[in-house]
Amino acid sequence: MLLSKVARTQHSIKSAILKREVVIDLFIPNDLLGNEILNLLLLNDGQDAKALYLEQTLNELYGKKRLEPTVLVAIHASENRTQEYGIAGAPDFLNRGASASLYRDFVFSELLPYIQEQVGMPILGKKGFAGCSLGGISAFDIVWNNAEYFDFAGVFSGAFWWRKKDLKDGYTDEDRIVHQMIRGTNGMEKVAVDQAPAVRIPGANSVSEGNVSETGGSPKLKFWLMTGTEDETADRNHNLIIDSIDDTIDIIKELLKKGYQRPENITYYEMVGGKHDVETWSKVMPAFLCWAFGRKNAL
Repeated sequence: MLLSKVARTQHSIKSAILKREVVIDLFIPNDLLGNEILNLLLLNDGQDAKALYLEQTLNELYGKKRLEPTVLVAIHASENRTQEYGIAGAPDFLNRGASASLYRDFVFSELLPYIQEQVGMPILGKKGFAGCSLGGISAFDIVWNNAEYFDFAGVFSGAFWWRKKDLKDGYTDEDRIVHQMIRGTNGMEKVAVDQAPAVRIPGANSVSEGNVSETGGSPKLKFWLMTGTEDETADRNHNLIIDSIDDTIDIIKELLKKGYQRPENITYYEMVGGKHDVETWSKVMPAFLCWAFGRKNAL
């Protein structure tokens, strides 16, 4: 079956949880027969879908038969972005990310059921969540703590510096919140068990292998982590490696300590000359999509 085009539609969801209208761009392959195994990708900061050339990229990859059928949902952020994105239950030192648990609940209780209704057929393939910068650690958090539903996380130039203590207040690398979450040393409750939203959409698979840590994770999870060599210039520890790369490499080290393997579970993509901007992320988007949903017999 040739999938050469996608249908893009924009929707507005009235969220009782977030108390606002949430706009999404929905990309669905045209000419589905109804017997395909559909994949799902949620993408934060969906307001950048045009700048990321999502529609063009999907059309090109489908035209070259490089992608399996995938529903892509680009979720627009609001003016409250720095509160809704972050780590659920663990705001940073400025109390940013304080609404991250509400955003997570919106995803499971309102967004996913809405998507299922719009698609009209089961989504039984791989399911992932991706994002850039702060949207990236939001995606990572939701996947890590809800591994019974998601299969992978994609993070572009992730804000893995996200920390509970300011640099001037005696900060050490132990204060990075996502790294703490992976280690399971910050006392956070496991979202998927203790704070799970009441609604799940059809197709959520239970994980028989058990969790990698008390705070989340699962042996089945996969991670695609991207940085650019010009993401920033900051170098906290003066090791001549920018913080964006240092923080991401340290995420990989924490995952390896938990038993994840490279390249089976972890893919690291470092773009020479890559910047912390949408233009860079648009250039690596095809590589990410093919990693996530690529066809084995791609041309």
